[in-house]
Amino acid sequence: MKLNCVVVDDSSIQRMIITKLVNNHQSLNLVGDFSNAIEAKSCMSIHSVDLIFLDIEMPIINGFDFLDGLKNKPQIIFITSKADYAVKAFDYDATDYLQKPISVDRFDSAVKRAIDMHKLRHEVSEEEGDYIFIKSNLKKLKVFTSKIKWIEAYGDYVKVVTDEDSNLVLSTMKSFENDLSKDRFLRVHKSFIVNIDKIERFNSKFAEIGVTKIPLSRNKKDDLKKALAIA
Repeated sequence: MKLNCVVVDDSSIQRMIITKLVNNHQSLNLVGDFSNAIEAKSCMSIHSVDLIFLDIEMPIINGFDFLDGLKNKPQIIFITSKADYAVKAFDYDATDYLQKPISVDRFDSAVKRAIDMHKLRHEVSEEEGDYIFIKSNLKKLKVFTSKIKWIEAYGDYVKVVTDEDSNLVLSTMKSFENDLSKDRFLRVHKSFIVNIDKIERFNSKFAEIGVTKIPLSRNKKDDLKKALAIA
């Protein structure tokens, strides 16, 4: 398994050092290295990226502003010459925080943490199937996707409704749509993603899960029929 990664640092020397470390690591695949956030964002709109090695102090758009502009955030390993940003970095759910100059051992330790996190998010549990981690109320919760009933847009949050409970997560619908299996989950409305296995009945306006009627966009009825294999 290799993680697709990009390096974003305005210093050509530091960028060269980090890309060399990436290229020498057997578990990393370098998608690209960039001197600014604009070029990096353009690349990430085309290529799948699992991990960003990100400098914080950059001109025009700094590292934090860059992340604020991303709808789907990969894992982040911050790289900086100062320790002042450490607390703020972990507010962004950073995988690790490296101070320059970076030793090979410290770099390898950060990458191992990223790989372990990637496995936690994507590996399959033999007992209950696929699962994802969500961050709610400052805690990371393991949620088995088979138990998710629907996901609902809720302002700046999304509400994840399962067989047992519901949790508000600071995220976007697009991010959840990308993380969930397209064979099992379908976005039936701009504000709703449903677990196809949970749908009990539907008509031209609603899909019903238990007593809940979920609005069905006009152009999604055929997609739902196909997903349910209904002629």
